[in-house]
Amino acid sequence: MTQKACPRPGGCRADGLSGPARQVHRAVLAAFARTGRPPGRGELERLVRGHSADPDAVLAELAGTDVLAFAADGEIRAAYPFSPVATPIRVSWADGPVAYAMCAIDALGMSAMLGRPVTITAAEPGTGRVITVHADADHARWDPRTTVVFAGSAGDARGPSADSACSYINFFTTVRAARAWARRHPEVTGRLLTQDAALRSGVAQFGPLLQAAPKSGARTAASLEQR
Repeated sequence: MTQKACPRPGGCRADGLSGPARQVHRAVLAAFARTGRPPGRGELERLVRGHSADPDAVLAELAGTDVLAFAADGEIRAAYPFSPVATPIRVSWADGPVAYAMCAIDALGMSAMLGRPVTITAAEPGTGRVITVHADADHARWDPRTTVVFAGSAGDARGPSADSACSYINFFTTVRAARAWARRHPEVTGRLLTQDAALRSGVAQFGPLLQAAPKSGARTAASLEQR
């Protein structure tokens, strides 16, 4: 997967990570998949040191490539596709935690990433109307059937996607509802995506992230999950 094919960097730039950064990234995603929560800053630093790497350098790499975003206190505030705090887009799966997605496309990529069906429950911006998507890898059932995704951005695109894009990539019940929202928010630029296009984007970006890794990477993820 290349950055050129990816409208958002959160999933695609993982391919370019160094070995220690890749292992930490996978471990963070595995922790979210198991608990719905991220590891704390201290646990991340311990994990990096366990691979004979410098915590500051590795965490800066993860932030610089925008696969993770950190708050001022050093804690994770985004681990695309996961959010550590509640968002209007909730994702659940059998025998798993309730998790929250950073945006609509992130939510649509979770099933392929986790290797299991998920249920996405979203609130339409501005109206609160409930939208439900049952996703199973590259297949999905949408309710209502007229649902579309608006993929927008605003502000400084050089910063984290958590700030410039995630809040503006949402599910809408109809094309008309999405266009009406966009007219009310002229500061946001974006485009409408069909169901198929949005699902393909999510699967392409996030599907590969937890695929089988070298044994060292697997041990890294397991070390976080067991703590």
